Amino acid sequence: MNDDVSLGKPTPISVLKGVGPKLSERLIALGISSVEELLFHFPLRYQDRTRVTPIAGLKEGLDAVVQAEVRMASIIPGRRPSLVVKVADASGLLTLRFFHFRRAQANQFKPGAPISLFGQARSSRHGGEMIHPEYRLGATASFLESALTPIYPTAEGLGQAIWRKLTDQALERLIKHPPVDLLAPVYPASLSLSDAIHYLHRPPPDAPVGLIKDWQHPAQLRLSLEELVAHHLSLQALRAKERAFEAPKIAPYPELCKMFLDTLPFQPTGAQERVIGEIMADLSSHAPMLRLVQGDVGSGKTLVAAVSALSAIAAGYQAVLMAPTELLAEQHLRTFRAWLEPLGVTIAWLSGKVRGQARKETLQAIVEGDATLVVGTHALFQEGVSFNALALVIIDEQHRFGVHQRLALTEKASGAGYPHQLVLTATPIPRTLSMVAYADLDSSIIDELPPGRTPVTTTLVDSDRRAEVIARVGAACAAGRQAYWVCTLIEESDTLNAQAAEATAELLKSHLPKVAVGLIHGRQTPQEKERVMARFASGDLSLLVATTVIEVGVDVPNASLMIIENPERLGLAQLHQLRGRVGRGSTDSFCLLLYQQPLSLIGKERLNVLRESNDGFFIAEEDLRLRGAGELLGTRQTGAATFRVAQLPEHEHLLDEVQSLAQALLAKHPSLCELLITRWTGERQAFARV
Repeated sequence: MNDDVSLGKPTPISVLKGVGPKLSERLIALGISSVEELLFHFPLRYQDRTRVTPIAGLKEGLDAVVQAEVRMASIIPGRRPSLVVKVADASGLLTLRFFHFRRAQANQFKPGAPISLFGQARSSRHGGEMIHPEYRLGATASFLESALTPIYPTAEGLGQAIWRKLTDQALERLIKHPPVDLLAPVYPASLSLSDAIHYLHRPPPDAPVGLIKDWQHPAQLRLSLEELVAHHLSLQALRAKERAFEAPKIAPYPELCKMFLDTLPFQPTGAQERVIGEIMADLSSHAPMLRLVQGDVGSGKTLVAAVSALSAIAAGYQAVLMAPTELLAEQHLRTFRAWLEPLGVTIAWLSGKVRGQARKETLQAIVEGDATLVVGTHALFQEGVSFNALALVIIDEQHRFGVHQRLALTEKASGAGYPHQLVLTATPIPRTLSMVAYADLDSSIIDELPPGRTPVTTTLVDSDRRAEVIARVGAACAAGRQAYWVCTLIEESDTLNAQAAEATAELLKSHLPKVAVGLIHGRQTPQEKERVMARFASGDLSLLVATTVIEVGVDVPNASLMIIENPERLGLAQLHQLRGRVGRGSTDSFCLLLYQQPLSLIGKERLNVLRESNDGFFIAEEDLRLRGAGELLGTRQTGAATFRVAQLPEHEHLLDEVQSLAQALLAKHPSLCELLITRWTGERQAFARV
């Protein structure tokens, strides 16, 4: 195969039967404008409706078809009424629970009526149950199908039946118009690209269910390999594009840095000194620095950022630090003001809530170069912000931003050349994700904690024991210690989270009248949050009720107890970050995970990981194993696409081959690289971090 190929002119999605203007618009919104793009829109998972499972054989968390008989049905009154149906087969009894129902619906479930179910079983205090299963009543009703049922990633208004009808038509076209195998010159696969595509859309009746569920079928591996190569190439292309620019050459270890380090009441750790040395080497080159610094909670990344910023400032340039939340940005602002203003550094603050005359004056100080260090939030890369001589961009908690947002900030530079980039994260990134999502960045790890940090003892506590927990908080505060009580909700909403925190604060005030209770949440103004945090930091408040806004950037050494409500709703990495707010002094510190029953098997496994380890890197690996890359990188929550076929860590064993194939393509068949990137990422290059 020679390199003189193209993907051909795309066939508009509108050629498919049933695709009118309205449906076409919905598909285009998902990035599907052609039949070829539809073929590469693969099922997210498969439902196994090929066999009936006896009730006694149901496994928690797995979908299953059940054939049973109705025993009874009743509406349970309460604040949230529910319709409860008991069904049974020869092996046992199962409870069905419906929270959204019509009262007339209860009359459908006549005792003795045959019922076919499809749903996911879970354990409860009353035995096995299914919440809102699909059901069909009648002797002939069944959910059985001859092959695995594909379930596609979708959006509102696009049901699974529509996806199956459309992909049926696309697969017919695939036979006459197979896609070009772009990996063929470097990877002679035994399974053709067309066969792999067809298999994933329509697994045959005899498909090995276990292999497919484990993402290890040859068709899945073939397509995952190509997708991972495409993403690796897209990140390498991004790196090459950025490295082609010229950045200002900054002399290492200027006098200002030495003055700063001499003022510190502590000695930097060996790990901090090593990472600072790697950054200094980068800054002293005209090639732009592209460096990721990872460090566990409390490892001292802020010090590394401060020294890096001072190097740029001492050379006559500006530096900017952007953080994802106002609370974290404000913490950096306070720290940098205390550290750097005595050295003559002028620091500006910019967030979305800086408005009017104050915003105008801040923007003027930035553009004229009077502010040499700028700290802020997303507002920094918005229209109207312009720098005088920006040489260093520091991004904290990179996974909360998109790569495009980082690049938008670098484009604010003027006069100094292309800025160096330093990316910080307190969420340790497993090697697997680093190879896939951060392949365009050099990596440094601060793998040493400063002296004085104490390990946190973590305990799982059933929410039924809330009264005991409140009493423990009261005892800790009476002994002169401080505590956090973190509130979470299922729904990601500043308003709802604030209401939950407010209600909890009132409850704790009534139960602990002698304890000074403070409240902090995302809907407060920066001034309100700063005032509350200042009172807590000074010891004026003993108990701080908060939402997850305190996840990073809060440092109160006297706080030795943390309660986290509903920890089962958060990722391990986020829980580890929250837990990192305690254990910052020399006193024994504790974190109580106040969970709700029933807790799933995976939920128990996840929380036990946190109970057994304080190692952020180990916890990150387990988070990846249990929740997947999309959750860990934040892409599920932001609504951005995750990989179409590739799964991590299931396909970790492919990554070394991915790198060698990408290198071979770049060296021998560079024209194919762009085609691969276009096929798999389109306009969403490097979207694993978007």
